Amino acid sequence: MKPNVGDVYCVYIEKLRQYTACQITGVKAEGKSKSHDLVALLELDWTGEELPREDELGKMQPLYGDFFFWDKNLELSYVGGNVPKNYIKVGNIPPITDGKTNSYGTWNVGDSIYRQLRWEAIPEERRKAFKEAANDNSMVEVGGRSLQRSTHFIDDEVLQGLDDWSELDKLPCLTRIIAKKPYDSLLSFVNRNPFINELQWENHGCRVIDVKSSNLERIMLQVELLEELHLNPNAGQLSLYGSDSAGLTIYAYEGGRWMTANFSEGKPFGRGLERLGALHLNGIQELDMRQIVQCYPALNELRLWGKPGMVTNMESLAQLVGLKYFSTFDLFGFTGEQFPEPDQFPQLTWLWLTSLPADTAKAVKEKYKKEIGKGLDLSITKPRKPEWLRENLLNPFRDWDGREHITAANAKKAADVYKKTIAAIHSVVKQTQGGAADIERLKQELRSTVLNYTEAFNKMDRRTGFIETVEREEIYMVLADLLQTAKQQLESAGVNIDDEVLFRPFHELREF
Repeated sequence: MKPNVGDVYCVYIEKLRQYTACQITGVKAEGKSKSHDLVALLELDWTGEELPREDELGKMQPLYGDFFFWDKNLELSYVGGNVPKNYIKVGNIPPITDGKTNSYGTWNVGDSIYRQLRWEAIPEERRKAFKEAANDNSMVEVGGRSLQRSTHFIDDEVLQGLDDWSELDKLPCLTRIIAKKPYDSLLSFVNRNPFINELQWENHGCRVIDVKSSNLERIMLQVELLEELHLNPNAGQLSLYGSDSAGLTIYAYEGGRWMTANFSEGKPFGRGLERLGALHLNGIQELDMRQIVQCYPALNELRLWGKPGMVTNMESLAQLVGLKYFSTFDLFGFTGEQFPEPDQFPQLTWLWLTSLPADTAKAVKEKYKKEIGKGLDLSITKPRKPEWLRENLLNPFRDWDGREHITAANAKKAADVYKKTIAAIHSVVKQTQGGAADIERLKQELRSTVLNYTEAFNKMDRRTGFIETVEREEIYMVLADLLQTAKQQLESAGVNIDDEVLFRPFHELREF
């Protein structure tokens, strides 16, 4: 559904149990095709239990957010030009504002007004103190350190120097804490401070973490030792990482209905969250979709990232009848026939499948292409043939294939360099299997392998200069992993190699 300038749409926000509104104030052409046009979406300062009458539209005003560090910001951004199916057109009036924007976003109307209402629920005196301190760069002494009064983030450098946690009251704008050590008073402080909206904590040493009385929006925790996690009603994002804690039970408001859970290594953690709204799984190698559906039957959003990985029982996805958003990346093992039909997902508004079997991509696109006109945001890209999967299953540079500034030729060359380097290292290790080996010769061959690896990327980069910070780090980490593996294999054969010495030619020779 394509909107017109002036159109006013409403969408029902379940966590508010009310409708909210937005207006299309402009169109921005993107390329030659109108299907790629963006629209300027203005959020309106209106909520209601029923849809507004047309004569009420002219009284609506723009939403200006002033929560936390926002300073009466106009909630206006460019979004995709296809209206999601759950948005209801209620009329058309002249644009309420002619304001301009450089922001880009998604059809996520309701989130800003929800955050604004939460902000206004904090006592006015505390909100006033927050705003006054937001631009105050005067220095205060906290935990033995001199900090600006406007500081909004602290970590162990400050925490470990605290004699009295009330010292943190000198930082009225404190919103984020990152801790990597146990602190007895941390939870009590978080629970009494309404502005702390993000907590990252590893090596916490806790069996029970209770933040029910806090105002946290984002919580990131290491799961080791943890047996009970009690979350607050406003918790929006929960990220758990580390070894699986089979005994962990998570207690969340309404069973996690309003939450997004982020789990690493492609596996859910513990028990609870029986009504979880959104699930993101990273680092998937093998995934049984039936298990996901059984654990989280109320999902409205499911996003999956493979390593790459294989999915079984994809047909079970059809049991998630409330699914609105679904995406996969680098996941294989399922066919177009196994992928559910459009009529099995009556609420689906967003379907993105990236890097999947070519035959599956073609079949799913054919199934769902007619849904675009009904408001589905459909993107099916990077179809992979069987030979690609065979070549790239263990290729750490597979993400280069499709990056905007990296050519397909360079992505393939990087994969070839990786395979040649593995083969060269394997040849070196194999020489130790027959007993005594020429240690100096092994070292020289490994050195030559590192030189060849480095020069290969130098040569690729000389032509186009495509290696940026991210790629530089990836090239380094791949080599580090290969050399560490080689070192361990050689040590098991009684050969000791200093990998730092081997790294020296990489640092000396690299030009990127």
